[in-house]
Amino acid sequence: MARTKSSADWLSRHVSDPFVKQAQKDGYRARSAYKLIELNEKDRLIRPGMRILDLGSAPGGWSQVAGKLVGARGRVLATDILPMDALLNVDFIQGDFTEDAVMQQMLDWLGGAKFDLILSDIAPNTTGIGSVDAAKSIYLLELALDAARKTLKSHADFVAKMFQGSGSDQFLKELRTHFEKVAVRKPTASRKESREVYVVARGFKG
Repeated sequence: MARTKSSADWLSRHVSDPFVKQAQKDGYRARSAYKLIELNEKDRLIRPGMRILDLGSAPGGWSQVAGKLVGARGRVLATDILPMDALLNVDFIQGDFTEDAVMQQMLDWLGGAKFDLILSDIAPNTTGIGSVDAAKSIYLLELALDAARKTLKSHADFVAKMFQGSGSDQFLKELRTHFEKVAVRKPTASRKESREVYVVARGFKG
């Protein structure tokens, strides 16, 4: 199959991307690892011994970072509809976290406890149409927030990818009703031309 111009342009950018090259050098599964590293350095999100949920985890860039940081006393539960290879200090559930069966597996894993931090680097299948992509992003954020309301410990934190556009201001307003502080970050590894940002919500009100 002939490669389209847009896919060829993406491949060219990807191959020359310094974060892709650095990820290969450092042994990270994805360039997205550096986004979480920067967010964590700024906001001090992850500590040893924490229980963390990573939504939309495959191929495992964020789980890889989080698993190292929580150490042997902590644990990361990763979940995705796609398969993911094993990682240190990480357990994996393959499936859609919005389905009751997968949510029950998550609750069973918790054993009556709750998460100290929920991470979501989930991105919609983008169309290139800003309004459509933003709407898809907000829908995924609403689903992630619903999972947080069910499984997040009081005063804990929530970090998620968001595409800025129609609906994003309203989502931030909703987020502020559930958390004490909400900030919007643009990590260096997030491409400048992308509408992608990350919401860092601190202090879940429960």
